[in-house]
Amino acid sequence: MNEDIINKDKLPKHIAIIMDGNGRWAKQKGKLRVFGHENGAKAVREIVEACGSLGIENLTLYTFSTENWNRPKLEVETLMRLLVSSLRKELKTLQKNNIKLKAIGSVESLPSLAQKELLEVIEKTKDNSRMTLTLALSYGSREELKNAVVQISTKVKNNIISPDSIDESIINNHLYTHDLPDVDLLIRTSGERRISNFLLWQIAYAELYFTDTLWPDFTKEDLCEAIVNYQNRERRFGKTSEQLN
Repeated sequence: MNEDIINKDKLPKHIAIIMDGNGRWAKQKGKLRVFGHENGAKAVREIVEACGSLGIENLTLYTFSTENWNRPKLEVETLMRLLVSSLRKELKTLQKNNIKLKAIGSVESLPSLAQKELLEVIEKTKDNSRMTLTLALSYGSREELKNAVVQISTKVKNNIISPDSIDESIINNHLYTHDLPDVDLLIRTSGERRISNFLLWQIAYAELYFTDTLWPDFTKEDLCEAIVNYQNRERRFGKTSEQLN
């Protein structure tokens, strides 16, 4: 699909992607799962650059969930090594494309080398302004919401805020994503039709797009197709079509 058919005036401000299917992609080719993860990293590069060129302001990738720690030890170690090597290799790409890197989740639970590389890239790209790329690492939305409840209740207990003042903005301000807009378009690859504990609060009004394409095969053309599908939907936010028109 040609990107020329995308309406640049109706771009989603925030796209989030559940990058699923690396393991199945490798299995189909008779390869080990790590082969799928390595090729999935190549897809990340293409999609990040495509979003930057299209004018997407925010892209959040579900990179490693809290549940992923339960995978076989060797696979987890491989994923962590791949994270470190990818951060080292992609710094130049981020700088060239004026992309800022952020991370959400329990980053402190990552191996020390991965934390070090991550924080270095975040620091070196902090002044970039074309797009914000957020990696969800050791991330779980229920944990995020639990942490927000704990922080807010502690402030209520200490008379920093009153219970009556708690509204959506207060909750937003205590989430990992407090400086990001709500998600407009959520994409999940590989044919699965579930959210898997990803940005549950932030996708309340997002358009959901599911594709059977496995993540390593997901290209700029697939991204454009998802955006066009999004642009052809009517986002009513509880209103009627007549009210919008």
